[in-house]
Amino acid sequence: MTEYSPVNSQSQSISTATSAVKSAQAETDISKDLALTAAQAASDRKAGDIVVLRVADVSYMADYFVIATGYSHVQVRAIAQAIADQVEQEWQRQPLRTEGKVDASWMLQDYGDVIVHVMMPKEREFYNLEAFWGHAEQIEFTTADGA
Repeated sequence: MTEYSPVNSQSQSISTATSAVKSAQAETDISKDLALTAAQAASDRKAGDIVVLRVADVSYMADYFVIATGYSHVQVRAIAQAIADQVEQEWQRQPLRTEGKVDASWMLQDYGDVIVHVMMPKEREFYNLEAFWGHAEQIEFTTADGA
């Protein structure tokens, strides 16, 4: 039987805390890659003004938001479908829930750690999520073609 030692206990606590931080970092990196996959899929469908926000430090809802503009109801649906298809293909994940498919003026896809918003210009301007989450870090996103 081992005796209790404050030194051993402290080093185990530090080791456990370090592991938890590394695990959280790896999970956030996966979330970031998932968000960038969604952003690229939106770009492939000609979405406008794509923004990726890291909201993990300012919200418990998700780690990342992806916000994109579609210029017609048909395009909003097509962008959302392209994102769902690409995420399923690359990450074997489907949204936990999808909202707004019928109206298609604002579609939301919730992947848990990443929430995707595809909006018509009027809704995007009115709700102005970028300003609401203005204190979140904006992640640089460049399309696969470098644009």
